[in-house]
Amino acid sequence: VQLQASGGGLVQAGDSLRLSCAASGFTFSDYGMGWFRQAPGKEREFVAAMSAANTFYADSLKGRFTISRDNARNTVYLQMNSLKPEDTAVYYCAARFSGSYYSTDSYDYWGQGTEVTVSS
Repeated sequence: VQLQASGGGLVQAGDSLRLSCAASGFTFSDYGMGWFRQAPGKEREFVAAMSAANTFYADSLKGRFTISRDNARNTVYLQMNSLKPEDTAVYYCAARFSGSYYSTDSYDYWGQGTEVTVSS
């Protein structure tokens, strides 16, 4: 199983980024996919997740971040708009078969993370 996240980088406040996560080694369409982030010195937190048809977002990020998936490409995306310095973190994609979309404990597979830095 592999989850390969990419697309992070250094941007300025107000910019946009799109993260990608390419999955392999499991039946992608059977799994809910999620994005979490971890800022320095903080716990990993839920960002967004997607089932086959439904999306879930952290309340604080609704309207700025959009999750999507392409089952034909085994890839999940996170479009991040109007980025703020507080969005600076390592972003992780993860796959879950069952359980809460919001909890890290529900996720079976994790990617290595991609770093996003937003300068003011």
